Amino acid sequence: MMVQLIATPSNALVDEPVSIRATGLPPSHIVTIKATVKDEKDNVFQSKAFYKTNEAGEVDLEQTPALGGDYVGVHPMGLFFSLKPKKAFHRLIKKDVMNSPLCISLDLYDSVNWLETVRIPSKASQRVQRWFVGPGVKREQIQEGRVRGALFLPPGKGPFPGIIDLFGLIGGLVEFRASLLASHGFAVLALAYFAYEDLPEKLQEVDLDYFEEAANFLLSHPKIQQPGIGVISTSKGAEIGLAMACYLKQVIATVCINGPTTITGLPLRYQDLVVTPIQQALERIEVHVSGAVCFRHTTQYLQNKLYSQNILPVEKAQGKILFIVGENDELLDSKLHAQRAMNQLRRHGRSSGKMLAYPGAGHLIEPPYSPLCFASWRPVLGQPMCFGGDLMAHAAAQEHSWREIQKFFRKHLLQSRSKL
Repeated sequence: MMVQLIATPSNALVDEPVSIRATGLPPSHIVTIKATVKDEKDNVFQSKAFYKTNEAGEVDLEQTPALGGDYVGVHPMGLFFSLKPKKAFHRLIKKDVMNSPLCISLDLYDSVNWLETVRIPSKASQRVQRWFVGPGVKREQIQEGRVRGALFLPPGKGPFPGIIDLFGLIGGLVEFRASLLASHGFAVLALAYFAYEDLPEKLQEVDLDYFEEAANFLLSHPKIQQPGIGVISTSKGAEIGLAMACYLKQVIATVCINGPTTITGLPLRYQDLVVTPIQQALERIEVHVSGAVCFRHTTQYLQNKLYSQNILPVEKAQGKILFIVGENDELLDSKLHAQRAMNQLRRHGRSSGKMLAYPGAGHLIEPPYSPLCFASWRPVLGQPMCFGGDLMAHAAAQEHSWREIQKFFRKHLLQSRSKL
């Protein structure tokens, strides 16, 4: 029998599961399956797992437990979410979402292939293409007034529920989540707010008028459904997302992923209002054994010292808010922040907030099957920053939260069920 490695579907969106099988091998035989992918800068990411074939000489990742490698046990998508950078502290981010997929090579070896120094030829190989954009999704480059970004529109006439997508202090324009959400029927504006085109190179303050301009631009687009929009936001972006929920009537559904609920580090301006930030207690930075710096405890001590003017007035939010928190977040005690916002809502008799807390999940909760980024290099710091996360718990959180995010937006952005 011919040895085969079968992956189906071999061409799909990144949030779709892939079933992987090896056949034609001797029974009760140890094999290695390895996954390799390169980012656009040729950084290599790899994972591997060791399996024992069954009586029929087959391995099916949906049933066969990995005995060792980058994970142990039955994890059909383990090779994808356990991908690790060959050079420490690199984060796998797809920049060009429209023109090419992530190409993942799967290789099968008929022994325990663990030594990087020994080249063994593979018995079978398979390529899997993972797209961040579905068929028919269009991308429009946006330069409207001050607003800079990219708008992703699903196929069809619309109107579609509109969402603004914000990332954190990574800066620039990050498109992979916007394009993926557009592939599920939402019109999404990936919004840049510094270090992009003619925007400020460094973020000195959060100018909420800029984000209001973006919200108005989106609502005035002929393909966007009225009367309000959603916001999906991570990290510093989630602080801005929450501020938008509090101050902008255009925003009716907000997802905050591991963000502070106070104005932190930089002042917030909106019209005549200036909110002074709380500063982090930098003496509480801790260095992880890997050499990455953990900021988790730098805002904890502030709980006793908070002044109401630093805290975002969540009780003023007109719309619904979904807090998604990883309890192993090493950048921020995001559960503490979300919990405080939830208590604040309750004290004001509001039931507009919901919190999903994931034990073991880290800071960067991304779409399903994304590799865990435990820490990554920050040029600004001249050292790596720790994000935290336990591999299995984090992978489970990514799968569950992605479904919940879409459910949340469908529920609160769609008046009529028939549109999606």
